[in-house]
Amino acid sequence: MEAKQYEQVESVVIMSGGDGVDPLYVPDAPHRPGDEADFTEWPWSPGDLGRPEIDCDASETLDLAEGLVRVLGDDNKTSGDWDPKLSPEVLIQGLEHMMRLRIFDDRMMKMQRTGKLSFYMRSFGEEAVAIAQTMALEERDWLFPTYRQPGAQFVRNRDMVSMICHCIGNEMDNVKGRQMPVHYTYKEGRFISVSSPVGTQFSQAVGVALASNYKGLDEVTITWIGDGASAEGDYHYALNFASIFQAPVILNVVNNQWAISTHKNFASKNGNFAVRGIPYGIPSIRVDGNDFLALYSVTSWARDRASKGFGPTHIEVLTYRAGAHSSSDDPSRYRPSDIHYYWPGGDPISRLSEHLKQIGKWSDKQHQELSEKIDSEVMAAYKEAVKFGDLANGPYPSSDAIFTEVYEEPPWHLIEQWDEMKKWRDSQ
Repeated sequence: MEAKQYEQVESVVIMSGGDGVDPLYVPDAPHRPGDEADFTEWPWSPGDLGRPEIDCDASETLDLAEGLVRVLGDDNKTSGDWDPKLSPEVLIQGLEHMMRLRIFDDRMMKMQRTGKLSFYMRSFGEEAVAIAQTMALEERDWLFPTYRQPGAQFVRNRDMVSMICHCIGNEMDNVKGRQMPVHYTYKEGRFISVSSPVGTQFSQAVGVALASNYKGLDEVTITWIGDGASAEGDYHYALNFASIFQAPVILNVVNNQWAISTHKNFASKNGNFAVRGIPYGIPSIRVDGNDFLALYSVTSWARDRASKGFGPTHIEVLTYRAGAHSSSDDPSRYRPSDIHYYWPGGDPISRLSEHLKQIGKWSDKQHQELSEKIDSEVMAAYKEAVKFGDLANGPYPSSDAIFTEVYEEPPWHLIEQWDEMKKWRDSQ
Protein backbone atom coordinates (compact mmCIF):
# COMPACT_ATOMS: atom_id res chain seq x y z
CA MET A 1 0.00 0.00 0.00
CA GLU A 2 1.14 3.58 -0.55
CA ALA A 3 2.78 5.39 2.37
CA LYS A 4 -0.08 7.85 2.61
CA GLN A 5 -2.49 5.09 3.69
CA TYR A 6 -2.69 5.08 7.47
CA GLU A 7 -4.54 1.81 8.01
CA GLN A 8 -4.89 -1.50 6.29
CA VAL A 9 -8.09 -2.07 4.33
CA GLU A 10 -9.42 -5.61 4.63
CA SER A 11 -12.32 -7.17 2.81
CA VAL A 12 -14.44 -10.25 2.60
CA VAL A 13 -15.48 -11.99 -0.62
CA ILE A 14 -18.88 -13.63 -0.93
CA MET A 15 -19.10 -16.29 -3.62
CA SER A 16 -22.19 -16.37 -5.80
CA GLY A 17 -23.70 -19.57 -7.09
CA GLY A 18 -23.10 -20.81 -10.65
CA ASP A 19 -20.01 -21.22 -12.79
CA GLY A 20 -18.33 -18.18 -14.23
CA VAL A 21 -19.94 -15.74 -11.78
CA ASP A 22 -17.53 -13.17 -10.36
CA PRO A 23 -17.25 -13.00 -6.58
CA LEU A 24 -18.81 -10.07 -4.76
CA TYR A 25 -16.32 -7.79 -3.06
CA VAL A 26 -17.57 -6.51 0.29
CA PRO A 27 -15.34 -4.12 2.27
CA ASP A 28 -14.78 -4.66 5.97
CA ALA A 29 -13.36 -2.75 8.90
CA PRO A 30 -9.66 -3.22 9.72
CA HIS A 31 -10.43 -3.88 13.40
CA ARG A 32 -13.22 -5.94 14.94
CA PRO A 33 -14.02 -6.88 18.57
CA GLY A 34 -11.23 -9.04 19.95
CA ASP A 35 -8.63 -7.60 17.58
CA GLU A 36 -5.66 -5.66 18.87
CA ALA A 37 -6.21 -2.04 17.92
CA ASP A 38 -3.43 -0.73 15.75
CA PHE A 39 -2.97 2.21 13.38
CA THR A 40 0.07 2.84 11.24
CA GLU A 41 1.76 6.03 12.36
CA TRP A 42 1.02 9.00 10.13
CA PRO A 43 3.76 9.96 7.69
CA TRP A 44 2.64 13.60 7.70
CA SER A 45 4.27 16.21 9.92
CA PRO A 46 3.58 19.91 10.54
CA GLY A 47 5.35 21.98 7.93
CA ASP A 48 5.16 19.35 5.20
CA LEU A 49 2.56 21.26 3.21
CA GLY A 50 2.58 24.86 2.08
CA ARG A 51 -0.31 27.30 2.21
CA PRO A 52 -1.40 28.22 -1.35
CA GLU A 53 -2.81 31.52 -2.54
CA ILE A 54 -6.58 31.82 -2.02
CA ASP A 55 -7.20 32.13 -5.78
CA CYS A 56 -5.46 28.83 -6.53
CA ASP A 57 -6.83 26.24 -8.93
CA ALA A 58 -8.10 22.89 -7.71
CA SER A 59 -5.16 21.11 -9.34
CA GLU A 60 -2.76 23.10 -7.19
CA THR A 61 -4.20 21.52 -4.03
CA LEU A 62 -3.71 17.86 -4.92
CA ASP A 63 -0.82 17.52 -2.48
CA LEU A 64 -3.02 19.05 0.24
CA ALA A 65 -5.80 16.57 -0.53
CA GLU A 66 -3.47 13.57 -0.50
CA GLY A 67 -1.48 14.76 2.50
CA LEU A 68 -2.62 16.03 5.89
CA VAL A 69 -2.43 19.60 7.16
CA ARG A 70 -1.08 19.65 10.70
CA VAL A 71 0.15 22.52 12.89
CA LEU A 72 0.62 20.89 16.30
CA GLY A 73 3.44 18.39 16.40
CA ASP A 74 3.97 15.49 18.76
CA ASP A 75 6.17 17.82 20.80
CA ASN A 76 3.14 20.12 21.36
CA LYS A 77 4.85 22.90 19.40
CA THR A 78 3.47 24.69 16.33
CA SER A 79 5.19 24.93 12.98
CA GLY A 80 4.64 25.32 9.26
CA ASP A 81 2.90 27.73 6.90
CA TRP A 82 -0.50 26.80 8.28
CA ASP A 83 0.21 28.05 11.81
CA PRO A 84 -2.50 30.72 12.36
CA LYS A 85 -0.44 32.28 15.17
CA LEU A 86 -3.45 32.75 17.42
CA SER A 87 -3.09 34.57 20.72
CA PRO A 88 -3.09 32.54 23.96
CA GLU A 89 -6.40 34.20 24.84
CA VAL A 90 -8.08 32.82 21.71
CA LEU A 91 -6.59 29.37 22.31
CA ILE A 92 -7.83 29.33 25.91
CA GLN A 93 -11.29 30.37 24.69
CA GLY A 94 -11.24 27.47 22.22
CA LEU A 95 -10.12 25.07 24.94
CA GLU A 96 -12.92 26.26 27.21
CA HIS A 97 -15.52 25.75 24.47
CA MET A 98 -14.26 22.20 23.86
CA MET A 99 -14.21 21.38 27.56
CA ARG A 100 -17.71 22.78 27.94
CA LEU A 101 -19.00 20.58 25.13
CA ARG A 102 -17.40 17.43 26.52
CA ILE A 103 -18.66 18.04 30.06
CA PHE A 104 -22.10 18.99 28.76
CA ASP A 105 -22.21 15.80 26.69
CA ASP A 106 -21.13 13.64 29.62
CA ARG A 107 -23.80 15.11 31.89
CA MET A 108 -26.53 14.81 29.28
CA MET A 109 -25.60 11.19 28.61
CA LYS A 110 -25.90 10.46 32.34
CA MET A 111 -29.32 12.13 32.27
CA GLN A 112 -30.31 9.89 29.37
CA ARG A 113 -29.14 6.76 31.19
CA THR A 114 -31.25 7.68 34.21
CA GLY A 115 -34.39 8.31 32.15
CA LYS A 116 -34.32 12.10 32.20
CA LEU A 117 -33.67 12.35 28.44
CA SER A 118 -35.05 10.05 25.77
CA PHE A 119 -32.06 10.09 23.42
CA TYR A 120 -28.62 11.69 23.15
CA MET A 121 -25.58 11.90 20.87
CA ARG A 122 -22.11 12.94 22.03
CA SER A 123 -19.31 14.60 20.08
CA PHE A 124 -16.65 12.73 22.06
CA GLY A 125 -13.29 13.05 20.31
CA GLU A 126 -14.62 15.50 17.72
CA GLU A 127 -15.02 18.62 19.85
CA ALA A 128 -12.45 20.61 17.88
CA VAL A 129 -14.26 20.23 14.57
CA ALA A 130 -17.20 22.60 14.91
CA ILE A 131 -15.61 24.79 17.58
CA ALA A 132 -12.34 25.61 15.81
CA GLN A 133 -14.07 25.98 12.46
CA THR A 134 -16.86 28.23 13.75
CA MET A 135 -14.36 30.40 15.62
CA ALA A 136 -12.58 30.94 12.28
CA LEU A 137 -15.77 32.34 10.72
CA GLU A 138 -17.69 35.59 11.04
CA GLU A 139 -20.88 35.67 13.11
CA ARG A 140 -22.90 36.49 9.99
CA ASP A 141 -21.87 33.23 8.32
CA TRP A 142 -24.37 30.37 8.04
CA LEU A 143 -23.91 26.98 9.73
CA PHE A 144 -25.45 23.80 8.31
CA PRO A 145 -24.42 21.14 10.83
CA THR A 146 -24.85 17.47 11.55
CA TYR A 147 -25.62 16.23 15.05
CA ARG A 148 -21.88 16.28 15.90
CA GLN A 149 -21.49 20.06 15.61
CA PRO A 150 -23.50 21.33 18.61
CA GLY A 151 -20.34 23.00 19.90
CA ALA A 152 -20.79 25.71 17.28
CA GLN A 153 -23.66 26.98 19.41
CA PHE A 154 -21.31 27.62 22.33
CA VAL A 155 -19.14 29.71 20.02
CA ARG A 156 -22.27 31.64 18.99
CA ASN A 157 -23.21 32.14 22.68
CA ARG A 158 -26.30 29.96 22.93
CA ASP A 159 -27.60 29.49 26.45
CA MET A 160 -27.23 25.96 27.85
CA VAL A 161 -30.67 26.17 29.42
CA SER A 162 -32.21 26.59 25.97
CA MET A 163 -30.23 23.62 24.63
CA ILE A 164 -31.34 21.39 27.50
CA CYS A 165 -34.98 22.45 27.16
CA HIS A 166 -34.80 21.22 23.56
CA CYS A 167 -33.25 17.91 24.59
CA ILE A 168 -35.94 17.37 27.23
CA GLY A 169 -38.71 18.49 24.90
CA ASN A 170 -40.45 20.70 27.44
CA GLU A 171 -42.63 23.74 26.78
CA MET A 172 -39.56 25.95 26.21
CA ASP A 173 -38.17 23.73 23.46
CA ASN A 174 -37.55 26.21 20.64
CA VAL A 175 -38.18 23.43 18.12
CA LYS A 176 -41.55 22.77 19.82
CA GLY A 177 -41.19 19.01 19.73
CA ARG A 178 -40.78 18.81 15.97
CA GLN A 179 -37.28 17.35 16.13
CA MET A 180 -35.52 14.57 18.00
CA PRO A 181 -33.26 15.56 20.92
CA VAL A 182 -29.84 16.93 19.88
CA HIS A 183 -31.31 18.07 16.55
CA TYR A 184 -30.85 21.69 17.51
CA THR A 185 -31.72 24.84 15.67
CA TYR A 186 -30.60 28.29 16.77
CA LYS A 187 -31.92 31.11 14.62
CA GLU A 188 -30.01 33.88 16.38
CA GLY A 189 -26.74 32.05 15.77
CA ARG A 190 -27.55 31.19 12.13
CA PHE A 191 -27.32 27.52 13.15
CA ILE A 192 -29.71 25.74 10.80
CA SER A 193 -31.79 22.82 12.11
CA VAL A 194 -29.95 19.52 12.16
CA SER A 195 -31.40 17.07 9.66
CA SER A 196 -32.17 13.46 10.60
CA PRO A 197 -32.08 12.32 6.94
CA VAL A 198 -28.30 12.64 6.69
CA GLY A 199 -26.83 14.48 3.75
CA THR A 200 -29.62 16.90 2.85
CA GLN A 201 -27.84 19.84 4.49
CA PHE A 202 -25.03 19.75 1.90
CA SER A 203 -27.24 20.79 -1.01
CA GLN A 204 -29.19 23.22 1.17
CA ALA A 205 -25.99 24.93 2.26
CA VAL A 206 -24.97 25.51 -1.34
CA GLY A 207 -28.38 27.05 -2.04
CA VAL A 208 -28.08 29.50 0.85
CA ALA A 209 -24.53 30.39 -0.21
CA LEU A 210 -25.77 31.15 -3.72
CA ALA A 211 -28.60 33.27 -2.31
CA SER A 212 -26.15 35.31 -0.23
CA ASN A 213 -23.96 35.74 -3.30
CA TYR A 214 -26.93 36.81 -5.42
CA LYS A 215 -27.83 39.46 -2.82
CA GLY A 216 -24.28 40.77 -2.76
CA LEU A 217 -23.81 39.92 0.91
CA ASP A 218 -20.46 39.05 2.48
CA GLU A 219 -21.80 35.84 4.00
CA VAL A 220 -20.11 32.47 3.75
CA THR A 221 -21.87 29.17 4.40
CA ILE A 222 -20.22 26.18 6.04
CA THR A 223 -21.61 22.68 6.20
CA TRP A 224 -20.56 19.27 7.44
CA ILE A 225 -21.36 15.73 6.36
CA GLY A 226 -20.17 12.37 7.70
CA ASP A 227 -18.01 9.90 5.79
CA GLY A 228 -20.97 7.52 5.44
CA ALA A 229 -23.34 10.19 4.14
CA SER A 230 -20.77 11.17 1.50
CA ALA A 231 -21.86 8.02 -0.37
CA GLU A 232 -25.26 9.64 -0.95
CA GLY A 233 -26.34 11.68 -3.93
CA ASP A 234 -26.77 14.91 -1.93
CA TYR A 235 -23.01 15.07 -1.46
CA HIS A 236 -22.28 14.94 -5.18
CA TYR A 237 -25.14 17.30 -6.10
CA ALA A 238 -23.69 19.85 -3.70
CA LEU A 239 -20.16 19.58 -5.08
CA ASN A 240 -21.43 19.91 -8.63
CA PHE A 241 -23.59 22.98 -7.98
CA ALA A 242 -20.97 24.63 -5.77
CA SER A 243 -18.34 24.16 -8.47
CA ILE A 244 -20.42 25.32 -11.42
CA PHE A 245 -21.87 28.40 -9.71
CA GLN A 246 -18.79 29.21 -7.58
CA ALA A 247 -20.78 29.25 -4.37
CA PRO A 248 -19.15 30.86 -1.31
CA VAL A 249 -19.39 27.65 0.71
CA ILE A 250 -17.08 25.46 2.78
CA LEU A 251 -17.92 21.77 2.30
CA ASN A 252 -16.60 19.49 5.06
CA VAL A 253 -16.54 15.70 5.08
CA VAL A 254 -15.94 14.69 8.69
CA ASN A 255 -14.21 11.35 8.29
CA ASN A 256 -14.57 9.94 11.79
CA GLN A 257 -14.15 6.40 10.40
CA TRP A 258 -17.65 5.12 11.25
CA ALA A 259 -21.22 5.63 10.04
CA ILE A 260 -22.91 3.99 13.05
CA SER A 261 -21.54 0.44 12.69
CA THR A 262 -20.48 0.77 9.04
CA HIS A 263 -16.79 1.51 8.52
CA LYS A 264 -15.72 4.30 6.18
CA ASN A 265 -14.41 1.63 3.78
CA PHE A 266 -18.03 1.33 2.59
CA ALA A 267 -17.94 4.97 1.46
CA SER A 268 -14.46 5.28 -0.04
CA LYS A 269 -12.35 2.64 -1.79
CA ASN A 270 -8.98 4.26 -1.08
CA GLY A 271 -9.83 5.85 2.27
CA ASN A 272 -9.34 9.39 0.98
CA PHE A 273 -12.37 11.68 0.79
CA ALA A 274 -10.56 14.96 0.15
CA VAL A 275 -9.43 14.07 -3.37
CA ARG A 276 -13.04 13.73 -4.51
CA GLY A 277 -13.32 17.50 -4.78
CA ILE A 278 -10.50 17.81 -7.32
CA PRO A 279 -12.41 16.39 -10.35
CA TYR A 280 -15.22 18.84 -9.56
CA GLY A 281 -12.72 21.68 -9.88
CA ILE A 282 -12.87 22.55 -6.16
CA PRO A 283 -9.68 23.17 -4.16
CA SER A 284 -9.50 20.36 -1.62
CA ILE A 285 -7.63 19.88 1.64
CA ARG A 286 -7.32 17.10 4.19
CA VAL A 287 -6.79 18.39 7.73
CA ASP A 288 -6.08 16.81 11.10
CA GLY A 289 -9.46 17.06 12.81
CA ASN A 290 -7.98 16.81 16.31
CA ASP A 291 -5.60 19.71 15.75
CA PHE A 292 -7.45 22.88 16.80
CA LEU A 293 -4.92 25.18 15.13
CA ALA A 294 -4.89 23.34 11.82
CA LEU A 295 -8.69 23.31 11.66
CA TYR A 296 -8.85 27.02 12.44
CA SER A 297 -6.23 27.87 9.83
CA VAL A 298 -7.67 25.80 6.99
CA THR A 299 -11.19 27.13 7.66
CA SER A 300 -9.96 30.71 7.83
CA TRP A 301 -8.21 30.22 4.46
CA ALA A 302 -11.40 28.76 2.94
CA ARG A 303 -13.50 31.57 4.39
CA ASP A 304 -11.16 34.20 2.94
CA ARG A 305 -11.29 32.46 -0.42
CA ALA A 306 -15.11 32.32 -0.48
CA SER A 307 -15.50 35.91 0.74
CA LYS A 308 -13.29 37.25 -2.03
CA GLY A 309 -15.32 35.51 -4.74
CA PHE A 310 -13.07 32.53 -5.51
CA GLY A 311 -15.71 29.94 -4.74
CA PRO A 312 -15.98 26.80 -2.64
CA THR A 313 -13.45 24.73 -0.72
CA HIS A 314 -13.77 21.02 -0.05
CA ILE A 315 -12.25 19.76 3.22
CA GLU A 316 -11.82 16.29 4.65
CA VAL A 317 -11.63 16.51 8.44
CA LEU A 318 -9.70 13.42 9.54
CA THR A 319 -10.73 12.37 13.04
CA TYR A 320 -12.08 9.45 15.07
CA ARG A 321 -15.46 8.94 16.71
CA ALA A 322 -14.23 8.03 20.17
CA GLY A 323 -17.64 7.13 21.59
CA ALA A 324 -20.83 5.46 20.50
CA HIS A 325 -22.83 6.74 17.56
CA SER A 326 -25.67 7.57 19.94
CA SER A 327 -27.21 6.50 23.22
CA SER A 328 -28.85 3.65 21.26
CA ASP A 329 -25.53 2.26 20.01
CA ASP A 330 -23.03 -0.20 21.51
CA PRO A 331 -19.73 0.16 19.59
CA SER A 332 -18.16 -2.80 21.41
CA ARG A 333 -20.25 -5.01 19.13
CA TYR A 334 -18.35 -3.94 16.00
CA ARG A 335 -14.93 -2.58 17.05
CA PRO A 336 -12.40 -2.90 19.91
CA SER A 337 -13.63 -0.96 22.93
CA ASP A 338 -10.32 0.84 23.48
CA ILE A 339 -9.54 1.61 19.85
CA HIS A 340 -9.80 5.40 20.11
CA TYR A 341 -6.81 5.49 22.45
CA TYR A 342 -4.63 4.32 19.54
CA TRP A 343 -5.79 6.97 17.06
CA PRO A 344 -2.67 8.81 15.76
CA GLY A 345 -4.43 12.16 16.10
CA GLY A 346 -4.83 11.80 19.85
CA ASP A 347 -7.42 13.79 21.79
CA PRO A 348 -8.21 17.36 20.68
CA ILE A 349 -8.65 18.74 24.20
CA SER A 350 -5.46 17.17 25.53
CA ARG A 351 -3.46 18.36 22.54
CA LEU A 352 -4.50 22.00 22.86
CA SER A 353 -4.12 21.90 26.64
CA GLU A 354 -0.59 20.48 26.35
CA HIS A 355 0.33 23.13 23.77
CA LEU A 356 -0.82 25.89 26.12
CA LYS A 357 1.26 24.35 28.89
CA GLN A 358 4.21 24.18 26.50
CA ILE A 359 4.06 27.95 25.93
CA GLY A 360 3.54 28.65 29.63
CA LYS A 361 -0.09 29.80 29.38
CA TRP A 362 -1.89 26.91 31.10
CA SER A 363 -1.52 24.53 34.02
CA ASP A 364 -3.09 21.38 35.46
CA LYS A 365 -4.53 23.49 38.28
CA GLN A 366 -6.21 25.90 35.84
CA HIS A 367 -7.54 22.95 33.85
CA GLN A 368 -9.07 21.34 36.92
CA GLU A 369 -10.59 24.59 38.13
CA LEU A 370 -12.16 25.28 34.74
CA SER A 371 -13.51 21.74 34.54
CA GLU A 372 -15.19 22.05 37.93
CA LYS A 373 -16.58 25.49 37.06
CA ILE A 374 -18.10 24.22 33.80
CA ASP A 375 -19.59 21.15 35.46
CA SER A 376 -21.31 23.39 38.01
CA GLU A 377 -22.65 25.56 35.17
CA VAL A 378 -24.08 22.52 33.38
CA MET A 379 -25.81 21.23 36.51
CA ALA A 380 -27.22 24.68 37.28
CA ALA A 381 -28.49 24.93 33.69
CA TYR A 382 -30.22 21.55 33.97
CA LYS A 383 -31.95 22.53 37.21
CA GLU A 384 -33.12 25.74 35.55
CA ALA A 385 -34.34 23.91 32.44
CA VAL A 386 -36.53 21.43 34.31
CA LYS A 387 -38.44 24.33 35.84
CA PHE A 388 -40.10 24.52 32.40
CA GLY A 389 -40.97 20.82 32.41
CA ASP A 390 -39.27 17.45 32.51
CA LEU A 391 -39.44 14.40 30.26
CA ALA A 392 -41.73 12.37 32.50
CA ASN A 393 -44.27 14.99 33.53
CA GLY A 394 -44.09 17.86 31.06
CA PRO A 395 -45.48 20.37 30.38
CA TYR A 396 -44.70 19.79 26.71
CA PRO A 397 -45.03 22.00 23.63
CA SER A 398 -48.62 22.50 22.51
CA SER A 399 -49.97 19.94 20.04
CA ASP A 400 -51.07 22.93 17.94
CA ALA A 401 -47.40 23.23 16.89
CA ILE A 402 -47.98 20.29 14.55
CA PHE A 403 -49.92 22.65 12.27
CA THR A 404 -48.19 26.01 12.76
CA GLU A 405 -45.10 27.78 11.45
CA VAL A 406 -44.88 25.86 8.20
CA TYR A 407 -47.37 27.80 6.07
CA GLU A 408 -48.12 31.48 6.56
CA GLU A 409 -51.77 30.51 5.97
CA PRO A 410 -52.44 26.79 6.61
CA PRO A 411 -54.19 25.10 3.64
CA TRP A 412 -57.75 23.85 4.01
CA HIS A 413 -56.89 20.19 4.58
CA LEU A 414 -54.57 21.04 7.48
CA ILE A 415 -57.22 23.31 8.99
CA GLU A 416 -59.69 20.41 8.85
CA GLN A 417 -57.22 18.10 10.61
CA TRP A 418 -56.40 20.80 13.14
CA ASP A 419 -60.10 21.24 13.95
CA GLU A 420 -60.49 17.49 14.37
CA MET A 421 -57.56 17.40 16.76
CA LYS A 422 -58.99 20.28 18.80
CA LYS A 423 -62.35 18.50 19.09
CA TRP A 424 -60.63 15.31 20.22
CA ARG A 425 -58.49 17.25 22.72
CA ASP A 426 -61.50 19.08 24.15
CA SER A 427 -63.35 15.79 24.62
CA GLN A 428 -60.62 14.28 26.76
